[in-house]
Amino acid sequence: MTGARDCPTILAHTATTVGPLLRSRVCRLPRRIRHVCGVHFGWWTEHGTAPDTLDTRKLIRPALTLLACQAVGGAARDARPAAVAVELVHNAGLLHDDIIDQDPLRRGRPALWAAQGVPAAILAGDALFFAAVQALVDAPGADRSVPVLLNTVQGLIEGEYRDVLLETGDDREHEALRVAVAKTAVLLACACELGAAAGGAAPARAGHLRAFGHHLGIAFQCADDLLGIWGDPRTTGKPARSDLRHRKVSLPVAAAMAQDSAQARQLRELYRAGAPLGDDDCARAADLIERTGAREATERRALGHVTDALRHLDSAEPDPVPAAELAALAHLVVHRDR
Repeated sequence: MTGARDCPTILAHTATTVGPLLRSRVCRLPRRIRHVCGVHFGWWTEHGTAPDTLDTRKLIRPALTLLACQAVGGAARDARPAAVAVELVHNAGLLHDDIIDQDPLRRGRPALWAAQGVPAAILAGDALFFAAVQALVDAPGADRSVPVLLNTVQGLIEGEYRDVLLETGDDREHEALRVAVAKTAVLLACACELGAAAGGAAPARAGHLRAFGHHLGIAFQCADDLLGIWGDPRTTGKPARSDLRHRKVSLPVAAAMAQDSAQARQLRELYRAGAPLGDDDCARAADLIERTGAREATERRALGHVTDALRHLDSAEPDPVPAAELAALAHLVVHRDR
């Protein structure tokens, strides 16, 4: 590389580099479970026809892995197994998350549990978790990379359970932040740490890149939670205001509820309902959140974590071109279409 690429080029190159390896790893699974995993990825339909391609916009995690490796002077090819593993773990989590949230859509298509049933989606998620571990076991440096991945999966499980508990109406803002750390930040941190390890980085340097991913992950979740309320379903691929409908205490909701105002009290009252919120209540909840200033506060929090992420990136003393590309991805995280 002679100059830094823009984000679409980075993500498209990641799809070209990692996509075939990801598909190859999934195709090693037993035939029936391989089929439902392929339906989830959009590679084929329920009937095995009309193959699709990876949505490059969703490949931020493996892109971070490859670039973190290059940032410490490694070759991107050495980080490919880690990039595949990270993307497999991410998709395993999506399969289980959709079941828990009962979201009927994923990436503009029926979620796997809605199309193939809950048992198929659970088992497909389990299969992808184990495929991720196997991807690292089969690669050099497994003694360093596998424990990092296993600890990350444990963190994701804890985060998912914390998220379920938050749905009961717990309005403590710090708990919502802990969910953001456990559900999102741990995997982006893992992606960067595994990439740095594949590039031969010393622990201190890898630690800064892990911290870069950690802060970027919190910023990512802030942006994701904002999209969950104000995002265009044509962009998000998920139903409008799904989080509000199911009374999820996302970061902007928690920030709004933490206030002592009439709007916050009205929002808390809405969330005490025993059933999913209707369209009118969702619209009212979104308006109440915005009037408390929580939308703007969540945007500021996202930008603050991007600043912290870039500080750690600089402390890792990265090579200039991959550093510029990592910084570009960091800014992309908080400037996705809403």
